[in-house]
Amino acid sequence: MLNIGDSLEIKDTVTPEMLAVYMGSGDLEVLATPAVVALMENAASTLAKKGVGDDFTTVGTMINIEHVSPTPVAAEIRAKAVLKESDGRFFKFEIEAYDEKGLIAKGEHTRVSVNSKKFQKKADEKFSEV
Repeated sequence: MLNIGDSLEIKDTVTPEMLAVYMGSGDLEVLATPAVVALMENAASTLAKKGVGDDFTTVGTMINIEHVSPTPVAAEIRAKAVLKESDGRFFKFEIEAYDEKGLIAKGEHTRVSVNSKKFQKKADEKFSEV
């Protein structure tokens, strides 16, 4: 069961593979925006799993963030997702990420519930049209 206001936090450590210079999203050895987005989306996705049935999952449909502070390699980071709205199929989250010094990113994220097998089949067959 998932209720408005429920939250989930996940933690990670910044590795060289998460840096902008490694990911190709910049030239510096700082946490890449795509890496912080993935961490925040992971928190929301994990939380959303509590709100869908066994044959279902959620997929991201919108993410909007502001990356406000750089974070170096080896820093401990955490992402938090808070459910703000849901109609049973759509889930809207407030998302934030922090390092030991404070806020590094904030925004919003929407996920939608889909039947896992049907959605995967649709993707697998996308380019098989004759």
